[in-house]
Amino acid sequence: MTYHPKSDFIAVMMERGFLADCTDYQGLDDALLQGARPGYIGFDATAKSLHVGSLIQIMMLRWLQKTGHKPITLMGGGTTKVGDPSFRADERPLLTPAQIDNNIAGIKKVFSAYVDYNDSPTGALMINNAEWLDDLNYLDFLRDIGRHFSVNRMLAFESVKSRLDREQSLSFLEFNYMILQAYDFLELNRRYGCILQMGGSDQWGNIVNGIDLTRRVLDHEIFGLTSPLLTTSDGKKMGKSLSGAVWLNPDMLSPYEFWQFWRNTTDADVGRFLKLYTELPVDECDRLGALAGAEINESKIRLANEVTALLHGAEAASAAEATAREVFEKGGIGDDLPTLTLSADDLPVSVIQLIVKSGLAKSGKEAKRLIAENGAKIDDAPLTESGLMIDAAALSSPIKLSAGKKRHALVQLDG
Repeated sequence: MTYHPKSDFIAVMMERGFLADCTDYQGLDDALLQGARPGYIGFDATAKSLHVGSLIQIMMLRWLQKTGHKPITLMGGGTTKVGDPSFRADERPLLTPAQIDNNIAGIKKVFSAYVDYNDSPTGALMINNAEWLDDLNYLDFLRDIGRHFSVNRMLAFESVKSRLDREQSLSFLEFNYMILQAYDFLELNRRYGCILQMGGSDQWGNIVNGIDLTRRVLDHEIFGLTSPLLTTSDGKKMGKSLSGAVWLNPDMLSPYEFWQFWRNTTDADVGRFLKLYTELPVDECDRLGALAGAEINESKIRLANEVTALLHGAEAASAAEATAREVFEKGGIGDDLPTLTLSADDLPVSVIQLIVKSGLAKSGKEAKRLIAENGAKIDDAPLTESGLMIDAAALSSPIKLSAGKKRHALVQLDG
């Protein structure tokens, strides 16, 4: 695409790789030149933390604020009760209002590391769509809003079509989700003057619905912008690691493990991830990403430090790097390593179970394969015996377990 943006925000989105598509480049560009304009992204509260897969959206909100505009973090307190069916094979499990409120409280902690909530023209807002969805009158909503939606058109959206093509059930509850998300955009425009909705490219249909609805009901011009759905260079979905989701809340994933996730980035992804997940100048990102051999490892450490410092603070990033260098270079035991604490009642325990419980393998089968392929170590010595039992005597001091060269965990006895 050869569009040359005039606004700082779109320029950043384009040069750093955030932009997949936009409903009207020229219109949005012109609107962003008219002062601080509000834009939003919605986040459903399906867990008490977001994971790395959401970080591209959070960084978009951060850049929106840094370029002079007003980010809105919309929490789906209402829509989480329905569940987004987009590109899912099955219906989401339904959560209680108390579970949803608890999840929102956990998620709030992450956002304040990236955007500044204050009363200024560019101060971020956190809004819960339960504000307007919880008290909707069904008949009024059908008459005033439902009449603007064509079922034929809704069935043609790829997110719905792909589910129906696989002959998987799509409940009426889930089918309503796209109407509710469209209504969110309408209400945010009416209440807060919000002109922009952003999201992953899988949200394109939902975003376009909201734009059409707002034009029909309020006759207001609003815009949509999507980011690419990120996969790593080896085709894996961004945000997944061997031990599961890479959570953003420190009580669900330690800053050290978060740092390690970025340190383990594939060589081919370093430059791209530096542009998306750090604020280093683009030229510097390109330079670091183009390094090879041992030098690319220093680029990965820079990536890990920058991303961890944004979320957890500079001290946590420095501590993680120090622990990693101690573990990798000196073979020592760092203070920040993920730690599994056992009680005497847990013993004896097989080394297979320890590998699984410490998160170094997902299953006993995977742990056995790790040992068979000489990928496991215990206190830096090759672990060759999969039937090894660990008793209290063996745990008189902490044990270090390793999977390959980069992933480690401590096992210690309580008290």
